[in-house]
Amino acid sequence: MKILALDTSAEACSVALNLDGELIGRLRHAPRRHTELILPMLEQLLAEAGLGLTQLDAIAFGRGPGSFTGVRIAAGVTQGIALGAGLAVVPISTLAALALRGYREQAEQNLLAAFDARMKEIYWGAYRVDDQGLVQLKGREAVLPPEQASPPEAADWFALGSGWAAYPEALRQATALPSGRCDSGLVCRAEEMALLAERELLEGRAVGPEQALPLYLRDRVAWSKG
Repeated sequence: MKILALDTSAEACSVALNLDGELIGRLRHAPRRHTELILPMLEQLLAEAGLGLTQLDAIAFGRGPGSFTGVRIAAGVTQGIALGAGLAVVPISTLAALALRGYREQAEQNLLAAFDARMKEIYWGAYRVDDQGLVQLKGREAVLPPEQASPPEAADWFALGSGWAAYPEALRQATALPSGRCDSGLVCRAEEMALLAERELLEGRAVGPEQALPLYLRDRVAWSKG
């Protein structure tokens, strides 16, 4: 199975290929340059792998939550590629991708992912690693004040993401997380999206290009930054 994945939901811009379980990825920290970078990065990755778009089984993208502008870029690029190449689309949660990266790099099984959502709020999701080595959402993804963040159940939780850098004390108090159980600098990337997309595709949860839509979790989008 050959899956192309891309993410522009935050400051990092990333692309990846899942080639029958083998991952090839690229990531650049380039705020406000996603529109300029994403297509050349995709083209370079495909050229390196010796693949054309029509040889792929699907394209996955980070459907949010995240930057309003960034998530919209990923959805638009994905729609265009999928329509032109006749590909199925797999929308992937950016919070789930971050949680999976936390498992792969930190070997943690219970993960609290939080992005800074501006407006004194966070995007929030709790995940547990399953027997396939992927992550399952516990409860629901939400946008909320950090003071209201609460793990869905008792576990040895590990924290990830920019929300923990933006509101460290509020989140530690709300979650009772022990000191040192956090990596606030970790970002989601397309490699984990490509892994998650494989299961979604096998289980029949791919959609048509017209359904490659962002998920914002918030009706208000008048952020001070995109």
